[in-house]
Formats: sequence, C-alpha cells, structure tokens
Amino acid sequence: LIKARFGGLHIEGDDKGADVEDIFHRFYEGATKRGTRRWLSLAFSAGGTEYKNLAAYDLARLAILGILNKTGVAPNQVDYVVMGQVIQEVKNSNVARDAALGAGMPKSIAAHTVTQACISANQAVCTGIAQISMGVSDVVIAGGVETFSDVPIRFSKPLRQRMIAMNKTKGMSKKFGLLSGLKLNDLAPEAPGISNFTTGEVMGHSSDRLADKFGVTRADQDAFALRSHQNAAAAHEAGIYEEEIIAYKGSVEEKGIKGDSSLEKMASLKPAFVKPHGTVTAANASYLTDGASAALIMSEEKALTLGFKPKAYLRDWTFVSCDPFEELLLGPTYASTKVLKQAGLTLKDLDVIEFHEAFAGQVLANLTALDSDKWYAESLPGTSKVGAVPMEKFNVHGGSLSIGHPFGATGVRLISTVANRLQREDGRFGLIAACADGGIGHACILERYPK
Repeated sequence: LIKARFGGLHIEGDDKGADVEDIFHRFYEGATKRGTRRWLSLAFSAGGTEYKNLAAYDLARLAILGILNKTGVAPNQVDYVVMGQVIQEVKNSNVARDAALGAGMPKSIAAHTVTQACISANQAVCTGIAQISMGVSDVVIAGGVETFSDVPIRFSKPLRQRMIAMNKTKGMSKKFGLLSGLKLNDLAPEAPGISNFTTGEVMGHSSDRLADKFGVTRADQDAFALRSHQNAAAAHEAGIYEEEIIAYKGSVEEKGIKGDSSLEKMASLKPAFVKPHGTVTAANASYLTDGASAALIMSEEKALTLGFKPKAYLRDWTFVSCDPFEELLLGPTYASTKVLKQAGLTLKDLDVIEFHEAFAGQVLANLTALDSDKWYAESLPGTSKVGAVPMEKFNVHGGSLSIGHPFGATGVRLISTVANRLQREDGRFGLIAACADGGIGHACILERYPK
C-alpha cells in the first residue's frame, strides 16, 4: 500500500480465498528521480486554514498525483480508483472519478466514491482489495478526502421549494408571489448536519455518555489527549512522518498538533456538548480537518513484476454495526473481537495497535470494554474478552486527536502508520480499529511482509 495523507500515502493488500493469489495491501517503494519513496500525504490541516481555498476535488487530485509521482507507477497501469468522502459536493459527488481525470489518468479508468462516515477510506481500500481478489482489477488506487473549509451550505427547505417552483412559473409578479408565507428563519442558510440522522444526537454527546458508562473521567480523557499530542509532536520531530507527507507550499507541518499543551490548559476548557457537567471538550476531541489520502494496492505477483517492494499484507478485515442509541462509538470493540477471531490471533500476537481517536473518551471506553468480563457477558455472551491493551504498543506516534481527522481520509493514514511501524519495529501483526457514525465499526489485521 502506498498512502498519501494531506499529509500521506499508503499501500495495502489481502489474501482472501484459497484459489486467489496473495493480495497485498502494502506500502511499496517506487523509484523516483529523487530516489526511493513510499507513501505520501498532504499534512492534515484544521478546516479553514492551509487548504481553505481548495475544494475536496483539489485535495483528492493532489493525493492521487502524489502517489503516482512518488511510486513511479504509470497511470495506464492502474485499473480502478475508489475514494471515500462523507460531506459530498453536489457538483462532483463522484470525486474519485473527477480527481482521477484531474490527475491526468486515462479516461478509460473507471472510478467510484464510497461513503461510510469516518471509515470511508477503510471501505475504499477493502473495496479495492475485493476487486483484486475477484480478478476484476490488478492495480487499484484507494483513498479518501474531506474538506471542512468549503462544505455545501443549502437554503432552507421552504425556500428551496419556492425557488424550484419559480423555474416553472412565468411572470415576475407570480415568481415573487411564491415568496409569500416565508418566515425570517426560512432565509437562514443550512450547514450540513452534525447529528446522527437516526438518533438526533451528535457524536460528542454519545462519547460523553459512553465515557460515563465505562467510568472514564475528564482527567483520564485529558491525559490521553495530551499523550496523543505529545507523541505526534515527538514523531514529527524525529522525522517519522516525513516519508508519508507531500509538502504543500514547501511545508509538511501538521499544525493541529499541540505538543506544548499541558493538563492545566486542557483542564481550563469548558464542556463542549453536555453542559455544564460533561467531560468532552475541544481539547480531548478530534477537530474538523481538511485532508486526503491515497493507497496503491495490488497482488504480490503484480507488485514484484512492476518492481515494487511490498511492506505488509492486509490479512483480514471486518465491518460491524451496533446500537446507535447506546453504543454509537463502541464499534472498535465489536470489530476487534471479530477480526481477531477471524484471523486466529489473540492480543499477545499483536506487535502494533492503532485505533482511530475520534474522542479520548471513546477510545478509553473501548479499551475498558475490551478488558471487561462484565461487558462481554452482557453484550457478547460466550465470547472471551480481548484483554488489556498494552499502551506501549498503542498509538505511539499520536492519532486523530492530534494529527487531525478528515472523515473520508483517516483510514488510509491508519493503515500507513501500522505498516510503517511493523517495518521499523520488526513486528509481525498489527491491528487497526475505528468507530464511525451510525454505530458502525471497522477492524483489520496487517502482517509485515517477511521477505
């Protein structure tokens, strides 16, 4: 896999099916004029800052260009493009196709866009792998994109209805007559909703309630958030993310990282959702982020034929759903339990663990659930708990709380991080898990390429 994250690029694969070649989700080394490079990405950036003048199409196009340029794969060697996006622009709702064309890829290459909330890029990658395992494609670019700098803002429904009717009405007096009955509130614009469609609850409220259910305190959440920022700052200082990030205007800095923060500063913030006694604040929640990612996926045979050096297999994956009213953000626990069973692995077999950090309380609640006999007896009777996750293996270079979380792009960043860590740390297996709006969860297992 190769990942491009706005800040990054990743590559991945899978070995589903006895009659199918080993499929690799991996990071590949591609020769360029500057030498060998791996994944790329534009540094993730808070909405309304570095990429405020760019559309999602622009970010996705740059991610695709980055992976093509850095790996050296020829555009005509790619069979398919699939990208994830959550808040879609009506003008180019199939951003994967438009970005591929904008990146100069042949017009004959098909593409589609998927949406699955915060795990959209994970779904894009698994969709690409499925195409390869079925023999439909040999080489796939998969990734995702999101922008909060330029979200689609609509007129209210009463005003939209009248504007549509105007197109069918003749005469200015009749057109203006349609505006009668409008209220002042009807003239206010509508930004995209942030609450869950089914429950009507925003994710911050869900995280607050989940943290309370599992006994996660405000102090616990602030401490975990500070750890994320400090780890991410240290990783950037050490150059760990340099190979994953495409420079934008000469910079690879991810400015949402606050390595100089402190528990005192975090403790001074007021609750953001449940007021006045909630525990989720702006400091222990991920922030609205612009970014894009791309991964180059192919079978081992194809990769070696094209001269790429595999990094990791994507061995197993799963997507699960749980109760959106009471367990909206508990998907990682369900998904991790299921994928470890699929792979025949236990916690002791894992060398690297990376969870998406939507909220500190959500992460800590899932870690508590994974080691709770009571929760498993009530929610997954007959299933053994996963156990206590060793923090020395967990999100050691920061995560979404610090690096940022472009909804449609984060999944490829997670895969890239795990594949790279397995290489650097000489590990064998890595676990990725993520929650998503709607009570959905994803988990997958990566295995370091042994050769």
